[in-house]
Amino acid sequence: MIIGVISVVMIFGIPIVAILTDHFQKQSKLKANMLKDELELEKLKQENYLIETEKMKLELEKMKLDQPKNEIKF
Repeated sequence: MIIGVISVVMIFGIPIVAILTDHFQKQSKLKANMLKDELELEKLKQENYLIETEKMKLELEKMKLDQPKNEIKF
């Protein structure tokens, strides 16, 4: 009786452990890829922020340069 229970546990236990291990490995890989994608997204956001800030600075500088011309016309 005990030998039968032990053999049943061994027969079903090993595949279950293998399935769980495989699942956790896949889950870890997905999390790693997700973090990598999030990091890339944050880099793009930062780059976009810097470009837009520079664009706004240039627009402001252009407005300052154009302003005296507009004042002279009045």
